[in-house]
Order: sequence, then C-alpha cells, then structure tokens
Amino acid sequence: MDTITAIILAIVEGITEFIPVSSTGHMILTTKLLGFDEQSPIMKTYEIVIQLGAILAIALVYRQRILNLLGIGRRRTSRGGVMPASRLNLIHVLLGIVPALAVAFIARDFIKSLFGAPTVLWALVAGGILMIVAEWVNRRKIRITAHELDDISYGQALAIGLYQIISVLWPGFSRSGSTISGGMLSGVSYKASADFSFLIAIPIMCAASGYELLDSYQYFTKDTIMDFAIGFVISFVVAYVVVVAFMKMIQKIRPTHFAIYRFILAAVFWLFIMR
Repeated sequence: MDTITAIILAIVEGITEFIPVSSTGHMILTTKLLGFDEQSPIMKTYEIVIQLGAILAIALVYRQRILNLLGIGRRRTSRGGVMPASRLNLIHVLLGIVPALAVAFIARDFIKSLFGAPTVLWALVAGGILMIVAEWVNRRKIRITAHELDDISYGQALAIGLYQIISVLWPGFSRSGSTISGGMLSGVSYKASADFSFLIAIPIMCAASGYELLDSYQYFTKDTIMDFAIGFVISFVVAYVVVVAFMKMIQKIRPTHFAIYRFILAAVFWLFIMR
C-alpha cells in the first residue's frame, strides 16, 4: 500500500464512519477499485488504525458530554444560575452498547465469515429501506417523547442497542444507520437519535477496534508505520469535520436522502464488483 492509497482510504473512512451510509461498504468498494485485497492482514490492520482516528474525532466532538457522564465535567450555566445536571447517564450508554458487544463477542467468527460484496450489497439496500420506514413512522405514526439527548429513556436506549445488533450481524448495514433508525422508531427525534448514535459509537468502536488490534499489532513495522500514522491523522480530521457539519445540517439531510444514496451505492457495487 502506497501513501496515496493510504490517504484515499483514510478520507473515505473519515467521511463514512459516522453517517448512515456504511463505511464497510465504502471501504470494500474503494479497495476493490484501487486493486487491493480488502481482506489482507495489513489492509485490515490499517482499517483499524484509521477507524481509531475517527473514534478520537467523535470523542473530541462530544468531550463535554463524556466528561459529564463520568461526573467530572463542568455543569452548564444559564442566566438564572446553574442548570440541572444531565439526565443522560452511564446506564443509558450501557443499555445502548451491551447487546451489540455481547453478540459481537459470541458470534465473532461467524460475523467475519459474512464479510464480502454480496452481503454488503443487500445490507445497503435493506438498511436504506429501514431508514425510509423509520423516517416515515417518526414523522407520521409515532409520538416523539425524546426531543433531546437528555430526554431518552432507559427503554429507548435499550431499543437502540437492540437495533444495533442488526449492523453487527449484517456487515454493510451501517451501525449509525441501524441505531438512528432504531431511535426514530422508538419515539426519539432524528437529532437526538443521531446524537446518541454518535455517543455510544465511542465505547463500542473502541472495544471492537482494540480487540481486533490485539491480533494485528505485528503489522506495525517500519515499512507501515508512516502510512498508518498519516491515515490516522487524516481520518481524524475528516471525521471531525463531517460530524460537526452533519449535526449543523441535520434538519436538511434526512434519512431518506441517505437511503437514496445507499441504493445508488448498491448499484455501483453491482456494476463494478458483482458483475
């Protein structure tokens, strides 16, 4: 892998990791188009490295919320004095991540066997359909009870965690796509669903990436370390910009827009990989 390839893959990872378009699908497609084996050990290790860069970016975006969850953050203030402490707590986070982590640990080998273009192709389509349904239900058929992150109940956090299992068992479905859709189907607003999805991404991705890194540390050599470092930095910068921009434009970019993009990407998969 040359430096240009490393930069391209890092940019793709940074753009796609946290928005509901399937970073797995994009990485498989990009490596195929660039002529690389996506399943090679060095490529898989590099993907872990750039994913960690994206995780650091999201942690920076939500740093104040993380500190509050740990009980060491500054309390918000208003003109009338100190605001109440955040109602979102670590129990919400645990309910959102434990189901997926448990399934990932138990079914790790089975999940790895599913990685491949055909699986991702249908996951892109199915995930897009779920997002369209979730937006329709959220707007027309369900009462929104959680408009902000602090309004999310324990039951809604658990529901989001259970929906996340779909993305664990079906590579290409998109973790953010399943969690945002799950939140919207559970009475959580689109914005609050996205906020919670990004927040719980930090521990679950750290756990998954850290576990995989234990099997891949030997690929950090003098020949790869520079490209790994470049990829980490680029993925971090791009992911930070994308998440900040997405949260500012969230009311303009609806789930259906992402679903349409997923359908187009599935068509590209069919034309350039499956045929």
